Formats: sequence, C-alpha cells, structure tokens
Amino acid sequence: MISLPSIDGNVKIYESSNSLVFRGRRKQDNTPVVLKVLKEDYPTKAELVRYKQEYEITRSLDLEGVIKVYSQQDYHRTLVIILEDFGGESLQKLMQESVGKYCPMPLPEFLQVAIKITDALGNIHAANVIHKDINPGNIVLNPETGILKIIDFGIATQLSRSHSTLKNPNVLEGTLAYISPEQTGRMNRSLDYRTDFYSLGATFYEMLTHKLPFETTDVMELVHCHIAKQPIPPHEVNSEIPQVVSAIAMKLLAKNAEERYQSAWGIKADLEECLVQLQRSGTITEFSLAHKDISDKFQIPQKLYGREAEVETLLTAFERVAQRGEFPSDHSSVEMMLVSGYSGIGKSVLVQEVYKPMTKHRGYFISGKFDQFQRNIPYSGVVNAFSDLVQQLLTETESCLIQWREKLLAALGINAQVIIDVIPKVELIIGKQPPVPELSPTESQNRFHIVFQHFISVFTKPEHPLVVFLDDLQWADAATLKLIKLLMTTPGSKYLFLIGSYRDNEVSAAHLLRLTIDEIQQSGGIVNNIFLSPLNLPSVNELISDTFKCPPKRTIPLSELVLSKTDGNPFFINEFLKSLYAEKLIEFDREQLCWQWNLDQILFANLTDNVVELMALKIQKLSATSQRSLQIAAAIGHQFDLQILASSRGKSQRETALDLHEAMVEGLVLPLGDAYKEIELDVSSAADELTIEYKFSHDRIQQAAYSLIPEEERQVVHWQVGQLLLQNTPQEMREAKIFDIINQLNFGIELTTIVNPPIQWDELASLNLMAGKKAQATVAFELAFKYLKIGIKLLRKDSWETHYKLTLALYVELTEATYLCGDFEQVEKLVKLVLQQAKTLLDQVKIYEVKLRACMQKRHTQETMKTAFSVLKLLGIYFPNKSSKLNTLLKLLLTNLALTGKRIEDLNNLPQMTDPYKLAAMRILDRATSAVYFAAPSLYPLIVLKQVNLSIKYGNAPESAYAYVGYGVILCGVLEDIDSGYQFGQLALNLLKRLNYQKHKTRILQVMSTSIRHWKEHLRETVKFMHESYQIGLETGDLEHAYYSLNTYCFNSYFSGKELTVLEREMTIHMNLIRQIKQGGSLLTNNLYQQVIWNLMNLAENPCCLVGKFYESGEMLPTFIKENNKFYVYYLYIHQAYLSYLFGHYQEAAKNVVEAEKYLNGVVGSMAVPIFYFYDSLAHLAVYTSAQISEHKRLLKRVANNQKKMKKWAHHAQGQRVSNPIDKRTDLSGNRV
Repeated sequence: MISLPSIDGNVKIYESSNSLVFRGRRKQDNTPVVLKVLKEDYPTKAELVRYKQEYEITRSLDLEGVIKVYSQQDYHRTLVIILEDFGGESLQKLMQESVGKYCPMPLPEFLQVAIKITDALGNIHAANVIHKDINPGNIVLNPETGILKIIDFGIATQLSRSHSTLKNPNVLEGTLAYISPEQTGRMNRSLDYRTDFYSLGATFYEMLTHKLPFETTDVMELVHCHIAKQPIPPHEVNSEIPQVVSAIAMKLLAKNAEERYQSAWGIKADLEECLVQLQRSGTITEFSLAHKDISDKFQIPQKLYGREAEVETLLTAFERVAQRGEFPSDHSSVEMMLVSGYSGIGKSVLVQEVYKPMTKHRGYFISGKFDQFQRNIPYSGVVNAFSDLVQQLLTETESCLIQWREKLLAALGINAQVIIDVIPKVELIIGKQPPVPELSPTESQNRFHIVFQHFISVFTKPEHPLVVFLDDLQWADAATLKLIKLLMTTPGSKYLFLIGSYRDNEVSAAHLLRLTIDEIQQSGGIVNNIFLSPLNLPSVNELISDTFKCPPKRTIPLSELVLSKTDGNPFFINEFLKSLYAEKLIEFDREQLCWQWNLDQILFANLTDNVVELMALKIQKLSATSQRSLQIAAAIGHQFDLQILASSRGKSQRETALDLHEAMVEGLVLPLGDAYKEIELDVSSAADELTIEYKFSHDRIQQAAYSLIPEEERQVVHWQVGQLLLQNTPQEMREAKIFDIINQLNFGIELTTIVNPPIQWDELASLNLMAGKKAQATVAFELAFKYLKIGIKLLRKDSWETHYKLTLALYVELTEATYLCGDFEQVEKLVKLVLQQAKTLLDQVKIYEVKLRACMQKRHTQETMKTAFSVLKLLGIYFPNKSSKLNTLLKLLLTNLALTGKRIEDLNNLPQMTDPYKLAAMRILDRATSAVYFAAPSLYPLIVLKQVNLSIKYGNAPESAYAYVGYGVILCGVLEDIDSGYQFGQLALNLLKRLNYQKHKTRILQVMSTSIRHWKEHLRETVKFMHESYQIGLETGDLEHAYYSLNTYCFNSYFSGKELTVLEREMTIHMNLIRQIKQGGSLLTNNLYQQVIWNLMNLAENPCCLVGKFYESGEMLPTFIKENNKFYVYYLYIHQAYLSYLFGHYQEAAKNVVEAEKYLNGVVGSMAVPIFYFYDSLAHLAVYTSAQISEHKRLLKRVANNQKKMKKWAHHAQGQRVSNPIDKRTDLSGNRV
C-alpha cells in the first residue's frame, strides 16, 4: 500500500523484483492513475537512475501509442511515478490469464494488435528514442477499447546508436528472452533502433505460438541462441499460422540488423497486407516481404566488408585454442594472433568477431589498450583488460563469486598482494591480503611472473577459455612485452588466445615488439599474423550500395570518389560518408524514395583527404565548452576519468558530463558503464565517490582533439592536469595513483613559462623516485630507469648537499634499475659516483649491496667475493684470500667455545639483531655465500662461522637461519658430528617458522635436504621435501634454489631407485621449466643427470662418456676447471666413474674417481660424498686383480678406510643404504646391462 495525500484508493495490481504498481484516483479531478514505486525502502542509485530516466523520456514523448506520465514525486527514501490509467493490462498478463484468447492469439486479433504495436514503436523511433526492452510485459492493451500503449522507458536511450559492452548475461539490460543479439554485447556491433525490431519479433513469435523463440533456462545458452541459433519458424510450431506471417516474425528475428526490416513503416505495411487479405478472402497468400520497407535513416552497415578470409583465419585459430587442450598429444593450446595495419583499418572490429564462438565455448573476452600518452605506465593495457574481467566476475551470482574467490586464493596463496599491487580491482573479489615479503629485484621479478601465471591459469580452463585482446601494442611498455613472452612460452599453458594489434607502419625490425615476437617464435611459441590491407573498390562499392539501398552499378562513381579520398581506410570511409550526409551532399529524396547525390557538388566542396583534419572539423562543430573538454580529455588519455577532467576544467562533474553529452551524441566518446547517468540525471548526492569513465571511440578522434590544443599550450595542459591530480589525491593514496600523476607532470617538465609552480622541482624529483620504486616493485625495470633518470635530472647541482637523502635514494635506485636493464658498465660508474658522495658507511653499504647483486647477475663470482670482502673489511670483518685448514679449525674451535653452555634449540629464542652495522655485515656475508661456495669452497666455512658468531653475540637476523643450516652442513660434512649438524638444521627450520622469514625458506629447505637430512633419514624421505622447497621457491621468486631443489630431487630419486623411464620424463619437464627462466647452473646440472640416464638406457654412442644429446663433457670440463668450479667438475667425474664401473670399464672408473677426489670439498655434506666412497671402493676393488702386487696393500687400505666411513655413517642413518640403480633396471631392449 502506498499513501499519497493527492491520491485515493491505492490498489496493488502488479509486483516485480524492483517495483510495485498500484491503481488509484487523483483527488483533484477524480482521474484514474497508475502509481509506480520502487519496491525497496533504500533503492540503489541504479534503480533511481532508471526511474528518473523513465520519467524524463516518457514525459518527452507526447505520442498516442506511449503511456502518458503526469508527475514524479519523492516518496520517503524512494521515487514514485504517476502515470495515466487507460484501463489496460499488459499483454503478458493477458496471455497468462486468457490462454486461447490471447496466447496463442487468433490470427485476426494478432494482426490488429501487431499493427498497433508497430505503429507505436515507429512513432517512438521517429522521436529518436530506442526502447531496448520491447516485450509483452511492456505493452499494455485495453481489450474493451482496443487502445494499446508502450510503457517502461527505464533503459531507453535517446542516442541514435548505443554501444553495448560485453557483460555477464545476468546483468544485461533488457529482458533476456527478448533482447537482440547486439544487445548481448557479443555481436561486434553497436545497437540502433533495429534492436527493438528483434525484440518485437520475439514478442510476435510468443503471441503466435505461445512459446518463446528459445526456451532454455541456461543464461549463457540463451545468449548463444540469440547470436548463433535459428528458432523454429512459427508455422512449423503451429501449422495454422500462414507462412508469410511466420516469415515476418523470422525476418524481425534476423541475427544481423541489416537483414531485418529497416523501418516500422515496412513492418506495418506487410502486416496490413496480411490483414487485408485475411479480411477479404479468409486466407493469406505469400507475397514479397519488405516491398515498402524504405528507411530515410542514414545508417552505415556494421558488417565487415572484404575481410572474409581474415575472419576465417581468426576464428579457426580460436577454435584450435578452445579445443586443442583436450588432446595432450597436440601442440600447445596457447596461441598469439597479431593483427596489423594502419590506424582505422579495422583491426579492433575484426578481433571482436571472436565474440560469437567465444560465447559458444562460454569463454571470457577481455581487452586492454595501450595509449600514446601513457607509455610510461607499466602494464597499462594488461591492467585494463583484467580489470574488465574482474568487473565481469563481480556481476556473477554470490555462489559463483565465492567459487572465484576460493580459486584465486588457492592459486595465488601468500602472494595474492602481488597481483593486487598491479590490478587493484582483484581485491574486490578476494578481499584485503597480507603484504608480501620484500625480495631482491631479481627474486621479485621471478615471483611476479610465476604468480601472474598462476593468476591467469584460474581463467584458462576447458570450460571457459580466455581471449585477451591487447590493442596498440606499438605503444606497449617493455615489462608488458616480457609478460606476453612469458605467457606465450610457458610449458603446460592451455586455453589462452592472446590477440594483439599494432600499426605496422610504426613497428620497424628493431622495435621492441618485433624483437619480442621473434624471441617468442624462437622459443617455440605459436604466433600467427593477419595483415589488413585497405579495402578495394568492390568492397567499398558493396558498402556504399548497402548503405544507400541501391544497385551497385549506380554507386560505382561515388565509390571511386570515396576510395580516392580515403585510400580504402574503413574508418575514414565511414567518417567521410557521415560528413557528406552532414553537409547535405547526400540526401534522401522523399518523393522518389531513394538516396540522391551529385558528384560535381561533392568534388566542388573540396573535402579534406586527411582523416585527422576531418575529425577535427567535426569536433569544431560542437559547442566551445564541449570542444575544450574533449581537448583536455585527449591529453589525459584514450580512456579518462570524469572527476579528473572536471577538476582540470574547474567545473563540477555534472557540468562536465553535460559538456560531454554533446560529444556522446555525435559518437565521439563512449561512456564506460551507466554511472554517468547518475550525474546527468542528478541522482547522486556524492558525485566525488563515483568512478565515471569515458573513452574516445577511436584513436583518430583522440588525435584530432589533441591536435586542436595549440602546440604552445600542450605542456601547460599536461602540467595543470598533473597538478590537479596531485592536489586531489590524499597522501595515503598517492602511491596508488603515482603513475597517473607523474605521467602528466613529466609531460610538462620542460615547461619554462611556469612561474612559482605549486610544486618544487625537488618534490617532482621525489615523485619520480616514488614512481621508479613502484615500477621496480612491479618488475617494470625499464620504466623504473626512466622515472629515476628524470628524477635525477630535476635535482639541483648541489643536491648532494641540499637534498642528500633524496639524491642518495635516487642514485641507489637508479643503479639497481641500471643493472636490471643489463647496463653493467654504467653500474660501475654510478657505484663510483655514489661512493664518492656517500656521507656514512651504511650509505656506502647500500650501493655496495647493489653492486654485489649486479655481480651475481653476471655470475662474476670472483668479483663478488672481492667486493664483499672489501665491504666487510670496512665493517671490521676480515677474511684471508685463501683459507688454511689450521685457520678453519681455529674458527671452528672459537665457535664451539661461543656455544659452550648453550643448547642448540635455545638459539631459536635469541633476541632479534638490531645493530645496523652487524645487520649490514650479515647481509653482505649472505651475498658472499653463493659465490664462495662455487669459487672458493675452502672459505665457505669461515663465512658461515662468522654469521653464527655474530648471531650468538648480537641476536638473530633474517640471515641467521641460513647460517645455522650452513653450520649444520659443516658439522655433518666436515666434522662428521651428524647429530649436532642435524639439530642445527632443525634449528634453522624452527627459526624460519617463528620469525616467518619466507625469503630464505627455499634455500634452507634445499640445503637441509641436499646436505643434512640424508645423513639421518632415508634418501626417499628427502625427495618430498625437495618438492616443498621447489614450490616455496616459486612463491618467493627464489628460482635459483627452487631449481637446485629439482636437481637434488632428480639426484636423490635416482640413487633411491626410481624407475629410469619415469625419471627421464620428469627431467625433460624440468629441463623445459629451467630453460624457460634461464637458470643456467640448474640447466647444466639437469642436462648432466639426463645424459647419465640416457647412457644407462643405452641411448648414447659411448655409455661411459658424458657426450650426447644433453651434455658435452669435452666442452664443459675445461671451462669448469678454469673457473675453479669444483661442484660441476666433481659431478662430471663421479658420474663418469659410476658409468664406467657399471659398464665394466674399471680402469676408467678408477681414473675418474681419483680425479673426482680432488674436488670432493666442492660437495661437502651432500649425498654425493657417500656415493664417492661407495664407488671409489668398487672401482679400486675391480682393478685390484690387474694391479701390480705392490699396489695391492694400498688399494685394500683405501677400501678399508672407505668402509670405515660408510660404517660410521650407517650408524646414524638406520635403514639408509645406497641403492645401485642398475640392479633393478634393464635397457630398453629388455636385456640386463
């Protein structure tokens, strides 16, 4: 019940999910009225917008076939619309309650009602309104008087052409059973008045058959039916329906608007002919439909001309991706399609043809665009694309949303914030996430790439393949191109179709895009190309002939003129034709009912043959305020925010939205979503809280608008936009918006006309520092370099004195970015400069740490050691160039002394280290560890012992856990104190858990399982920990140790007796993974192990030599010896010894174990040590009988000493034994080796 003082007797007559409808009488004149009120006490803004729009549009239509509206009033917290009551009921209600009389409707009644509906709809279209929701519920009929009226203009539009975006079917505008294919947003076309004809056809179909054209209850299936399936013709459903009446409904239901009726007049004429025949003879004979269907509307067809082959290529590629993943034997089911051509050639329109098959496969289509004015924003196009996907997901049902949340959290794990930092809207689905551990830049890059792969894998499934379209790749940043390469070359990826478009005239052979594509193809990625040429004369003539509905022969002269002016560019052709119509050089002749033009007049008009000039002229016909808004918007970017634009214009958002409305009507800009209506209709009370965005409908329009800004003003515009962004962004939000802010300010950096700018150059430098650090955090290293370089250019000459902290931070970050970009020569210069200027030792340490990372990036282990030791010397810590056994023993005794009276497990409870100098020393020592382990293993114990002693004395640091596990390796592998070594390994794990030091977890697990755990536990037990170590390494970006874990997994699996064929398949997978991220050391180790297995399976020419498909020992050994890389030299010799022994070449086996022994200190603590002693004994026993008698005693003593060690180790590892892999395996032919 609704209570209004001016209305009597309110009786509810209808209730929907959103509205209540009542009948009553107006007190002042006893006029019957209908009251329509929003159902909820607190309606949403969208509902209020819809009501206000319904009122405004209905009020503007004073037409016989449209319901009249009297007023709109506020009612409590909602709105009520007061409409006329002419005693009607909706067709929907009549059809439900009067089956037989109205459903199916007898033919005479149907024709009479259909004519009235068509007549009313034609009048609505003549008033330049598209209803967008024609269905039986919105058609009201008074059965007694025969009066019929159309109601509910809540989603109607007064734009001549409306762009329907790709949305979740659950939130599509209109009634899903009746909406047109183009209204689904999946037909690659905007919608115009003809969308109502499709809905009218669905309504006629139901009136005639008592059935809907498509009766599925599955939402996505229904959308697919609308765009791809044909309904059963009405006369086949009900044989009493004449075929011609059936044909009228089917013509209205055509998928393409061009194939439907083009005017309500044409529909009405055919319906009237049917009624006349029926009344005259009682039957309806067939006749030619649409004979009088002549439209005076200027409407360029939206179908693609001259692109049949290209469309086929694109759709075939999509089908391959959507289906190939089902068959594991096939190639990768990830493909990239590059569409190239000039601006305006139709690249985006072609790509959108994939909408239809994508809907069939229930896939997702997302798109992002790169902007010439936003090149310095990392991943801008990718962010746009996946933000679009998030918006699609947010409109799904609550249960579906919960499932997406669970899938994303499971895939992203502890690193969900990594994705949120790049695509903030993901937080709307998964909620706030804990911060991720801070890692080195290289580890951050690894982590980001792996997490992004996990993220995208959530959406690339057989039940919903993913299509990602990235437009204007010629403007993509380097970080995006690296990401594209990763997505295209990652083994195991499926159901991803990546489409990129670019202007081929702007991409040379040396362009980064071209180089990236070459790298993808060289890595085995599938990249196909479509090049779009200008349209030829037949295609242009077909387009013009279809536009003006006349024979192709008549339009040839006009087509030739248009082709000469536009060079066959589709966008230019369309705009040129529009300009001819706007200038009345082409007009509809109402007497002859056809389109007319005069070629001489067109030639005399001297229209420009430059598309940007043409669009600029079109813009200049707008009001001055609308022009200025478009100019500022063009400077902001292809896509722009209303609030930013309004601030830049010094206007309110509503004023600015109304300025843009004029450009929207002309099709120059498009709103993204419906939020703009809240501003235009003045619904929102908190406009500043709304995010209202628009985009230019084409690059050329943005370019034209920007060209209208006088050149001398352009920097001023960018500068002002940047200042306003800065001023209107709260401090706590500044980092999130930094790219938008700094991008505009940097465009205006060279501005010399600014006097006393609101921000000083040092603040601008500071903002560039913030942008550089954020770019680096998102692994966009090239962009970080650019921002930091600009920041340094802004500094004063005396900035080291006046702004020391800012200057130091900029130079340190720039040095980091420089090495990450691969310019190591420049790194040296920057390090030298900073060291000269740094005021404190700790500041020097900062730049030294960057240098150490750069050295390790280059794998210059000697230089790393030298630099680390020189820094440690500054910190009061000294190391010899070489370590003697005596020195090592002394340090071990001092460490043992420091531990006196302390239980190993109690070290877990030491306080945290706080001394900044000792913390710096721990970091430098940690950096030195890897280099020392490979290049100078004898110094490794000294590094570890120093870290342990610093931890005991000053407390635990983040690096202490790794020091403890290293000490455990020394105790197990050098001192053979296996129990204590195992306890130190457990201490490291417990400390990790207590302090949550995720950064070092992979290293510690890897070392623990490689060099400690096997002394106490069965070798097979270590294998499962290697998988854990690998997975955590992927999460934390520590790929180096993650892949070392895979190496250890293979080695330990092999020696614990795993089947060779199974292991070889696993190693092939590992090889592809390792090669993908270019972990050279791990790849060498994996290849060595794989060659060993290849030899054992009798697949190598010489089974005793590591030479073959995967490894060339003759090439590798000299390099390893030269580099003093004891680790690789040892593994090469021990495996050759092992193979020689197994294949009966005992002399070679003995020689190889002797050589391996020289490098045994390169594998301290690992399982390779007992392996050595085991095969050393076997090899020397095998040569015993052929050795000289004088050698017998020495050989037996050697074996006895080996066995003594083995017996001692066996005591600690109950149940552990070395498995001889050959005992259980045969070669591929089935024979024993």
